Amino acid sequence: MKSSFLERIFKINREIAQQETLDQVFSALANIASRESDSERSSIFLHDNHSNELYTRFAQGLKKREIRIFDNEGIAGHVFQTGKGVIIDDVYCDPHFNRKIDRKSEFVTRNMLCVPMLSAKGEVIGIVQSINKKQGEYQSQDLKTLQIISDQVAIIVQSFQMIEHLNESRTKELEFLNVVADTTSELELGPLLNKVMTQATHMLNAERSTLFLNDEKNNELWSLVGQGLDSVEIRFPNHLGIAGTVFTSAKSINIPYAYADLRFNPAFDKQTGFFTRSILCIPVINKTGKVIGVTQVLNKKDGVFNEEDESRLKAFTAQISIGLENASLFDDVQKIKNYNESMLESMSNGVLTFNEDGMATTCNAASLKILNCMESDIIKRDAHAIFGHQNLWLIDLINKNKHEEHGTHLVDVELTLEQESKYLNVTIQTLKDHDKNNIGSILLMEDISNEKRVKSTMSRYIDAHLIDQLMEDGSDILGGQSVEATVLFSDIRGFTNLSEELGAQGIVNLLNEYFTLMVDIIVAHGGMLDKFIGDAIMAAYGVPIAHGDDADQGVISAIEMMQELKQLNNSRQKQNLSPIDIGVGINSDFVISGNIGSPKRMDFTVIGDGVNLASRLESACKQYSANIIISDNTKKRLKGTYRIRELDCVVVKGQTKPVKIYEVLDHHDEETFPNVMEVVAYFHDGLKKYKKQKFSAAISAFNQALLLHQDPVTSMYIDRCEHFIAHAPAPDWDGVFKMQSK
Repeated sequence: MKSSFLERIFKINREIAQQETLDQVFSALANIASRESDSERSSIFLHDNHSNELYTRFAQGLKKREIRIFDNEGIAGHVFQTGKGVIIDDVYCDPHFNRKIDRKSEFVTRNMLCVPMLSAKGEVIGIVQSINKKQGEYQSQDLKTLQIISDQVAIIVQSFQMIEHLNESRTKELEFLNVVADTTSELELGPLLNKVMTQATHMLNAERSTLFLNDEKNNELWSLVGQGLDSVEIRFPNHLGIAGTVFTSAKSINIPYAYADLRFNPAFDKQTGFFTRSILCIPVINKTGKVIGVTQVLNKKDGVFNEEDESRLKAFTAQISIGLENASLFDDVQKIKNYNESMLESMSNGVLTFNEDGMATTCNAASLKILNCMESDIIKRDAHAIFGHQNLWLIDLINKNKHEEHGTHLVDVELTLEQESKYLNVTIQTLKDHDKNNIGSILLMEDISNEKRVKSTMSRYIDAHLIDQLMEDGSDILGGQSVEATVLFSDIRGFTNLSEELGAQGIVNLLNEYFTLMVDIIVAHGGMLDKFIGDAIMAAYGVPIAHGDDADQGVISAIEMMQELKQLNNSRQKQNLSPIDIGVGINSDFVISGNIGSPKRMDFTVIGDGVNLASRLESACKQYSANIIISDNTKKRLKGTYRIRELDCVVVKGQTKPVKIYEVLDHHDEETFPNVMEVVAYFHDGLKKYKKQKFSAAISAFNQALLLHQDPVTSMYIDRCEHFIAHAPAPDWDGVFKMQSK
């Protein structure tokens, strides 16, 4: 019997030793543990000494490639800390068991066998756990067998860990050399910053990184690029925040858990929708020992940043710091060169210069566009040959200006060309050399034809801040087109009662104050105010110009509207006035945009089913006791991270196609919605069971949510469940709720 057991151990050792990678060892050992203990599944966790975590890259029955938990959490953490194996006949009675794991994996754990993995020195290097004995209960012999297997293969596992670490180190060093060679060969600052951040993000296996350089003139840290962000310039005082602390102290900061560190400011996370977990920030020091900036890397994907990461990032920035300074100097020189070369292009759009003989010597692209001609039609020709007899007023002005000391400026003049007339603002100025002798003249032309026409039309129905963008775009967007847009409707709750309470003058004053606050938010996020409908607001994002993040801007607008409303209500409360409540509905879809109306009155607006759905969602806020409801179309287009819960799948009045709707909860605080994420977790669990017609189980989950917060939507679903328990749904019931009102 003993000989047979030894043979099994020898066979197991040989089976493990035949594996080629640590991942294969994980898989093989899990299979062996399950087989020898007659279990449904097994997992092997090794200890990460840098992050104090237990991790596995293979767990039977789970989809995740790598799982990490703190080494003092759950049954695995308990066994690791005590170094003693355990048999647990009922895990739900064990105080160390984490029930969330079962809920996430949808796997029911009954019993468990868990042993430490001991090295030759007796150190705990990990744990092996087997779950759910297939026949009967785990016995002490199972525990002993699993412990022997674990101890026997520990040295093999450590060997594979060492080999993997050596291979990773060698690969990283080769990558490091290639990265340094690639980045230091770049002279242009913008592309160099982009390369540095791309490589730093990849090298440290992070989600995002930013390189900030110091602007000595303004005492600011700035960056042209943020890996994982839109390419925008970020600036802030060089002593603020974690980056400022690293810059001023010239010392690195490694924060494994950002929200647990008082130095971390979560405001930027709220602004961008990005969730920061871990931060590594180091100073960038040049060859003279001067700090010229900082490198900040966020969220290591497989744990937290360790000393090796810090050393590699320091070595990387040390190597590229000279390249950064050279690129910065090259960038300054290039800016001066580009500035000089672009002077002609930037002066009032169109520029023509004439020498003392009246012959044209230079012209820019804008002047060629205005005059609708080629460069050969202008250079070395006089004013008459360029503009023709139909523009004698301009020719006389140019010739007359040769003898004038001061220039001439004309506004909104008509230039007649062969194909069309142009409306211009014209400036003519004498050119002088260093001895103040006349050497010619310069003609500046600003084409206001499109601006004059479009501003005249658009000022009737669109916010002024969008008109300049329309001028730059140059496309004809007024005639009607199908575009993807995000539509927002908001409405004041109980407006009739407010009107009776405040009277005519009071309600006008209230609306003026309320509309001013709300519209400012909409405009600030690139939205177009479509119209006021009584006390309601209709706005659109993505028309007349799409920005790529219109769904996010619509949702952020709604969140800020609720936050601004809270401030307004605080002010009203101090005046003993009734508070205001609003509902906001948001939908993203293709709509028809353009001029709609009669010859006497036209509006630039959007119409279509997508607009109607947004309006219905605003009305649905009353039924679901919500402030912000968005459609599935909008949710799918969101790029940021928000606190959102699924509310229902509904068919709104006037439509036949069901749509999922969601509630945005970011405007709530602990006072208005305590334990929000825990409530959402229980709510989603109940909703899932509700859809599966497990109404009693759904009620239990919903009741758990109600214990944390008296949420009206949760109570509504409990009522639905009780109704369906008493009156079973039809066989074809699909969980879709048909709304009967607008």
